[in-house]
Amino acid sequence: MSPPVHVTTWRPMDPGRRAATPAIFVHGVFTWGDDDAYGFAAQRPLADERTLLLVDRRGYGRSPDTDRSDFATDAEDLVALLDTCPDGAHLVGHSNGGLAAMLAAARRPEAVRSLALIQPSALRAASDHPTVRDVLARVHAGPAAGPPDLDPAEFLRLSTEGMGMTMPAPTQQRLRAVSTSMRERPVWEADPPLEPLAAAPWPSLVVTGTWDDAPEEYRRYAGAPLLACADAVADRIGARRLRVPGYYPHTQHPAEVNAALRSLWRDSAA
Repeated sequence: MSPPVHVTTWRPMDPGRRAATPAIFVHGVFTWGDDDAYGFAAQRPLADERTLLLVDRRGYGRSPDTDRSDFATDAEDLVALLDTCPDGAHLVGHSNGGLAAMLAAARRPEAVRSLALIQPSALRAASDHPTVRDVLARVHAGPAAGPPDLDPAEFLRLSTEGMGMTMPAPTQQRLRAVSTSMRERPVWEADPPLEPLAAAPWPSLVVTGTWDDAPEEYRRYAGAPLLACADAVADRIGARRLRVPGYYPHTQHPAEVNAALRSLWRDSAA
């Protein structure tokens, strides 16, 4: 049975190419599958050799609303989508979507052909790192409620311009994505099982930016813990580790990321 989420499908122009194992892409926060700003629009050239399936997580893009976005529910939706792929699929996840991809891959390792994680939000995988330990201490010491009672447009502004970055246009679709992100289940509640990923026969890849040119506050608030998580996950599952310039690898430097994904998929076939 197909999952109750929208999936954008990009197919090769050459019908003969469709036999290649498809790739499933899972986005992060404030975005959706084929979004230009934070999603996977820049990965469309990869559809020259295989079908790409871009998931809109619940509450995002063209998927139905949800009271609260949840990585466990996202993982269930990915498992359902994997079950519709007769020969399995490659998984590519960014940020919170990377966390969901890890959970789904651990549940259905036999349906996965490779796993690529772009700055996955797997905080508990690096809970012994000082930077991540400080983050976890702060969130556990703070109030149990979610983000402040802000309008989504103001929350978007504070999360972008407030961190020294450019704010994307506050379209209705963007603000819906921001509103859903504000209600997401906190990623620090997830404890992804790394042992099944380490034991899996397929290759894996963990990608981050270098964060060298990121705004200082954003690098301190988000970059440092994400880099620590990426290092810990790559080490514990035996993944190849790739660093590219910038802090949004697949949108700022898609050529390098796309080349790495092609290489990963070739390794899987071999």
